[in-house]
Amino acid sequence: MAEFDDLLHQLTLEEKVSLLTGQDFWSLPAVPRIGLRSLVMSDGPVGVRGTGYTPEDPSVALPSPTALAATWDAAVAERAGRLLGQESRRKGVHVLLGPTVNMHRTPLNGRHFECYSEDPLLTGEIAAGFVSGVQSHSVGTTVKHLVGNDFETDRMTVDVRIPERALREIYLAPFERVTAAGGWGVMSAYNGVDGTPMAANGRIQDEILKREWGFDGVVVSDWRAARETVPAALGGLDIAMPAMDNPWGPALVEAVRAGAVPEEVIDDKVRRVLRLAARTGALDGHALPVPPPDEDGDAVAHEVAVRSFVLTRNEGNTLPLRAADLTRVAVIGALATDARVLGGGSAQVTPRHVISPLDGLRAALPGVDVAYAVGADPRPFLPAAQGPDWAPFVFSAEGHDFPVETATIRWLGDPPGGLAVAAISTLELRTEITPAVGGEHVLAVSGFGAFQLVVGEETLYQGSLHPPGTGRADLLLHPREQRFTVRLEAGVRVPVVLRQSFEPGTAHSVSTTLGHRAPGPDAEGLIAEAVELAARSDVAVVVVGTTEQVESEGFDRTSLALPGRQDELVSRVAAANPRTVVVVNAGSPVLLPWSEEAAAVLLTWFPGQEAGAALADVLLGVAEPGGRLPTTWPRREEDCPVLEVRPTDGTLAYGEDIRIGYRGWSACPLFAFGSGQGYTTWSYGEIALETAEVRVTLTNTGERPGREVVQVYLSAGQAGPVDRPDRWLAGFATATAAPGETVTVTIPLPERVFQVWDGGWRTVPGDYTVIAAHALDDPRLTGTLTVG
Repeated sequence: MAEFDDLLHQLTLEEKVSLLTGQDFWSLPAVPRIGLRSLVMSDGPVGVRGTGYTPEDPSVALPSPTALAATWDAAVAERAGRLLGQESRRKGVHVLLGPTVNMHRTPLNGRHFECYSEDPLLTGEIAAGFVSGVQSHSVGTTVKHLVGNDFETDRMTVDVRIPERALREIYLAPFERVTAAGGWGVMSAYNGVDGTPMAANGRIQDEILKREWGFDGVVVSDWRAARETVPAALGGLDIAMPAMDNPWGPALVEAVRAGAVPEEVIDDKVRRVLRLAARTGALDGHALPVPPPDEDGDAVAHEVAVRSFVLTRNEGNTLPLRAADLTRVAVIGALATDARVLGGGSAQVTPRHVISPLDGLRAALPGVDVAYAVGADPRPFLPAAQGPDWAPFVFSAEGHDFPVETATIRWLGDPPGGLAVAAISTLELRTEITPAVGGEHVLAVSGFGAFQLVVGEETLYQGSLHPPGTGRADLLLHPREQRFTVRLEAGVRVPVVLRQSFEPGTAHSVSTTLGHRAPGPDAEGLIAEAVELAARSDVAVVVVGTTEQVESEGFDRTSLALPGRQDELVSRVAAANPRTVVVVNAGSPVLLPWSEEAAAVLLTWFPGQEAGAALADVLLGVAEPGGRLPTTWPRREEDCPVLEVRPTDGTLAYGEDIRIGYRGWSACPLFAFGSGQGYTTWSYGEIALETAEVRVTLTNTGERPGREVVQVYLSAGQAGPVDRPDRWLAGFATATAAPGETVTVTIPLPERVFQVWDGGWRTVPGDYTVIAAHALDDPRLTGTLTVG
């Protein structure tokens, strides 16, 4: 008898279908009489949000997935996964909706930060480590989004046309790797592939994933991606989420009874759900393995950040800084205080704390004057009101009060305090402002919905930020802002109330922010202040980056340039102080036209809650910047091999075939794939080759302990008449050594790295050049390997 058949026989058809259909926003229903509890899911690429808004139960916020990939270390990824598995258990979550393994096909992808790399091997190895860590706590993962969701424009309806070889060698490869590593879940994408919506794409979800690869887990739809009853049921989908706008339920029951969907198809889906329940402890009679020891969330977030920072320029060994040599440090940039620690969209969580770059440096330099200037503010929306001018913030929902740290309320799923979505018609955010500086203050309302803003006795705004009929997805992913100038007197307390109203049953998604900007200099005056501060400081640390309106789920970027006047700020500060260190706080590549003007450039991605503490450790040499680039950074936007993200007539062809990322570069990039500096130097000594592995011996020739990422690339040369890139990544390993120490690393060469897809996997015989490298553009040792 097949696994779980005894339970299947106890279920009615209606019950079977119910287990495949979301009962609310985040869960499947329970069937107590067979010992099955409700399976709960949660977003979680960088932290576990849970099923709703719980300000009393914040989430650990790890660095972005691009940062995790920049560690080039599957063991670090596994530790990050263990932490999020532990967090999931604490929050009652059985399935974490991640990781995202869509490819860095183009840097214009608005969700680029949530994916790992432009290379499928690096992506797959980091993802496999992460999945192993999460599942060690008996928490499922859903590697996503299968497949071709590599941009955001029209992502819910677009049909991507991917050549078969690119589909197999590039886009499906990370999913195949995670499946081989034992992943328990996959999420299908909104888009179609070659004419068939992914939620109903039987060729990929059933024939390839389940039959060819032997995947025994569940395929869950992206939220509202399943739109048709029978095609989705026959196309390999197992779970349709969420409850709203769901095409299954009674409609699927009727389709089975009408013979349009065989009941054995339903039974296979239910077995998969029961297997997931057994694996995650939601089914009686299935004991769970002992979980690994608990991780310290702050420590893991700090380690990943430090190991991910990529030092791309360090003229004259500007870094690390010596605290004993410093009397004044200028810290400049709006993002130095309002740190961008995670990307926008479903990746967002609310951490218990965020250490800004300014706070981190001040804590690490207690005897030094760490002075601050805004310099340039790229944020198109005003930041949430907070600080000493403001009284504590309290928001009320239907008479229930909840304190919040800043004037922002966001949730996706369950409202706070056990309130039902249907019961909420209004929210109210109450506070008071007692300004230290009088004059014209700017207040703002941002988010979506109908609002009323009352300051003192005056109603400044009443209305909706979006036009009537705007869809819920657009509301959630494209908030708007209205600003109001208010003259306030210094020291005079003024009450502020922001009310929001909802249509019945729509309070499952909420976004409300009360923004504030105090009187101050104009844009030119802000830059002038920063330049003056830099000129009289020992070193200037300038923090630049993107904003939530530039990098987020839901839309693609229109430019790789830093927003606002940040480029001008860097150039002017660097001219005033030759010891200018630029910290780039962006989740994906941006243009750095001033890169050769700065003494040092450090890429910190979206660095998570420990951002400032990790930054201080790296700048001061407490820790080495351990990251290497998981994707190529361009010198000019037009140099990128792929920039097209706008469909034509509903389709987008991947005409570049396999030549994405470094495989397709012809121009010289600003920073090559795999590049990054540490605080020591390495000499590569010997390379030894066998068909199945490479051994590389290297020596730390510097004066500090260090870590090196040894990268192995293959070049086919004349190995057959197959079109292949000049070089491709075949493996990697990390090495650590004390000054003067020699170490050897062994890097496996699986057969797949010698293969191409040609209607099946085919090993291409011939002579291969094996390159041991510090980076793609920095080869150190070569050898020749003959494949018969």
